[in-house]
Amino acid sequence: MKTIYKKLLILVLLLPFSILAQNTVGGTVLDKVSGQPIPGVNVNLQGAANGVSTDFDGKYQLSNVKKGDKIVFSYIGYKNTVVDYVAQKSINVSLEEDANQLKEVVIQVGYGTVKKKDATGSVTVLTTKDFNKGPVVSADQMIQGKVAGLQIINGGGSPGEGATIRIRSGSSLSANNDPLYVIDGIPVAAGGITGGRNPLSTINQNNIESISVLKDASATAIYGSRASNGVIIITTKRGKAGEIKVNYNGNFQVSEIVNKVDALNSTQFRDFVNANGTAAQIALLGDADTDWQNEIFRTAIGTDHNIALSGGVDNVVYRASVGYANLNGILKRDNMERSTLGVNVTGNFLDNHLKIELNNNTSLIKNNYSNRGAIGAAISYDPTQRITRDSDGNYYQWYNLNNGKEELNQLAGRNPLSLIEQQNNYGTSYRSIGNIQTEYKMHFLPELKAVANLGYDQLSGRSYGNTDAKYLNGTPGSGFNNTYENTSTRNNKLMDLYLNYNKKVESINTQIDLTGGYSYQDFRDNGNGSSYNFENNVTVAGVPVPSRVNLQSFFARTNISIADKYLLTLSYRRDGTSRFTEENRWANFPAVALAWKLNEEDFLKDIESISTLKLRGGWGITGQQDIGVSYPSIPLYLISNSTAQYQFGNTFTNTYRPQPYNSNLKWEETTTMNLGLDYGFLNNRINGSIDLYKRDTEDLLLYTQNPSFFGFSNYDNYNIGTIENKGIELAAEVVPVKTDNFEWTLGGNVTFQDSKITKLTTTLDNTPGINVGGYAGATGNTIQNHQVGFSPSSFFVYEQGYGVDGKPIDGVFIDRNKDGIVNEQDKYRFHKPAADVFYGFNTSVTYKNFDMAMNWRGSWGNYNYNNVDSNNGSYQNILLRETDLSNGVANVLETNFASQDSKRYESDYYIQDASFVRLDNVSIGYTFNQKQNSNSLIKLTLAAQNVLLITDYSGIDPEISGGIDNNLYPRPITFTLGLNVNF
Repeated sequence: MKTIYKKLLILVLLLPFSILAQNTVGGTVLDKVSGQPIPGVNVNLQGAANGVSTDFDGKYQLSNVKKGDKIVFSYIGYKNTVVDYVAQKSINVSLEEDANQLKEVVIQVGYGTVKKKDATGSVTVLTTKDFNKGPVVSADQMIQGKVAGLQIINGGGSPGEGATIRIRSGSSLSANNDPLYVIDGIPVAAGGITGGRNPLSTINQNNIESISVLKDASATAIYGSRASNGVIIITTKRGKAGEIKVNYNGNFQVSEIVNKVDALNSTQFRDFVNANGTAAQIALLGDADTDWQNEIFRTAIGTDHNIALSGGVDNVVYRASVGYANLNGILKRDNMERSTLGVNVTGNFLDNHLKIELNNNTSLIKNNYSNRGAIGAAISYDPTQRITRDSDGNYYQWYNLNNGKEELNQLAGRNPLSLIEQQNNYGTSYRSIGNIQTEYKMHFLPELKAVANLGYDQLSGRSYGNTDAKYLNGTPGSGFNNTYENTSTRNNKLMDLYLNYNKKVESINTQIDLTGGYSYQDFRDNGNGSSYNFENNVTVAGVPVPSRVNLQSFFARTNISIADKYLLTLSYRRDGTSRFTEENRWANFPAVALAWKLNEEDFLKDIESISTLKLRGGWGITGQQDIGVSYPSIPLYLISNSTAQYQFGNTFTNTYRPQPYNSNLKWEETTTMNLGLDYGFLNNRINGSIDLYKRDTEDLLLYTQNPSFFGFSNYDNYNIGTIENKGIELAAEVVPVKTDNFEWTLGGNVTFQDSKITKLTTTLDNTPGINVGGYAGATGNTIQNHQVGFSPSSFFVYEQGYGVDGKPIDGVFIDRNKDGIVNEQDKYRFHKPAADVFYGFNTSVTYKNFDMAMNWRGSWGNYNYNNVDSNNGSYQNILLRETDLSNGVANVLETNFASQDSKRYESDYYIQDASFVRLDNVSIGYTFNQKQNSNSLIKLTLAAQNVLLITDYSGIDPEISGGIDNNLYPRPITFTLGLNVNF
């Protein structure tokens, strides 16, 4: 009995210790969406000072844990997870991304980074979760419709098609209006290369991590030169420490034509010719029923594949990828084949004082350029003729009889299929963009770091082709067996050297970030027949000398944050360009921006519904010198070729011709003012921004006509005027529903814009302004005009006369100045191609393993000149000669235009409202369930692009860059089945 009492006494004494017993717990931390392990997650007991971190495999082991403790798992960009410890042997956790934290991820700006919440300028950042899904092959397609103030118009439906990209309208009249592209820290040259397509398609879209759009001068002025039209910063993906990870992205695409031009069918055409043609023309009618548009277009199939490997150890991480795309266009034979290689290696050494980063993106693109002239030919070719004319398969062509002998009709149109099948046009292009960037934090002063960035952008291209021996059935003089070849190279070298000092002064609660440095960039172009910036106006022994542009700059920036509430950014750049003479070579580009975080003030800090409320204001000047030629200010001479030599006795001597130049050329400068508000409510479930801007561009660079007997050319470059751009940008995102299994997000943006020429002092001082915008049908004539008080490129037209039935009267135009005659003096400016408003709307839904996304886009207030109708919509176009026939469009049956008056081409009847709403993209995805400890992920996505178009425009597509619609390559509807695998 005594023994039992002793044992009970010991048990009672040990009971408190058993309650306070401490254990060790371990487990793995994974990403909830991908199932991948997350290294570096903080694992800590709630209230404790110290904890542990997960290793490269996401594993951890935490000691001194007792029953009742709360274990906190935390990591940047993810929601904290708290788990009660009840003596579990292991605890595995899946962390969920925190949308609010992700919005504060560090973003790329000029020569550095900044948190989104601390940005003082107008900057929009898109990451992989924001990009458009579906059959995109270039960076511009990934962000189309996603950014307020950014308008992207694809040039057509061909794979890898180029695009017109404008940030807050164009700031210039004839200088380059494209934004500056910075790819992994390298500002690249505008334009592409001979044999290439869209220069942005040279970067594999699967490798892009984020795209930052810098819109106002306070954000862009640090780049000074070439930043007047905004800056787009593209950052590619980096590796993460841990075991090797493999990612595969692939898709299969099918494309179909949506709309065709309303050309007369064979029945309508026969009826028209029989009713209006001469006996000779009626006799030319064939017996076929050929829809030439059906014959030249096809169902197009394409594939795109990309494999990436990433991983690393504690101080060195890497990512490498290879990609291959083979995409057919809906125009027969049209094809783009792209191979890409991307590599990134980042190392941290000397106790993280030295960081070295290497980047390279290389692409090789092979193109089969189907002859786009077939698109116009398919509209105008006689639909009553057969495709082939004989049993040998020779294509039908128009012939004349001369003394009983057939001769090719040189004035007639060509068989559309012969243009495609018997004319070969190929191209190859190579591009490699790479850099090595080192950052060294001084051991004696860690707040100070030195950065050196050495980079290059090298392009080479070749376009070549020939005409088949059977083209035009081998008729002598038809150009059969002709061959051509053009080559070009472009080399861009970069060196950036700068210092950065970043320190928080605790005594005044102020963060100071100072940057200052020097930039050197050299562009050299060379080629034979290159269409990109190559000039042959300098020759040595008859051999063209490469053109060269050199840019050098000194820059500085200061970011000051006081009490994390008051933000100030000051920047300055002094740019020099070799394009101008020494007197005008250098220009200064300052900028200042202020921001106030109202939500951090005491009177708002305790209002939980307000997450973000920041007021921004900025002012700055940016520059422009890119006018497409390298030596516009220097007197140069063009040496003649052998056919223009002058004979002295038995000696032949080359002659020299002076080239046009203007030694007074100087920088075009754009001054921008911006006022903005960033807001977020209900834990940022509602967030967005409002921006108001005004831009004034002075000393406009314009290529315009010289006065009579002046200069060495009819045209030259001048600084002649001023443009004013102003607008309002609204962007918002709302998350109406968010639960563990269901989330619904709505987003959108709208931009109101207005551009006006406020000064235009031409060398001719011609009050009608400057005519621009050539069109098909009347050689040398124009349809647009630059003039003070109007938008750039406003349509300049005659006012059409109408009858009581509301139909246009053939050959009747309004005498607007009432002088009794209708001539050039009666033309007036009628609408413009630029939209008053453009917008984008997107929505996405996730439910358990399913996700769905939809993107809409549109514009209002933009007009097009329907050159397809004006060039094919009259009797004279169809019944032009007695020897052949041309088809027309159905519009001719509505107007019955039959007169020979050339004013018809410039009638305001053809200026049509091109407002539209487009369902750009729809995608549905499913992620297959994975085991909890699995690192693999499989996702299937079905997407459709260019799904629906709503418009009153009578052409096949209202979205036309520049506003002149002339045989656009149709944008198809494309269906894509995509597979994404991570393991």
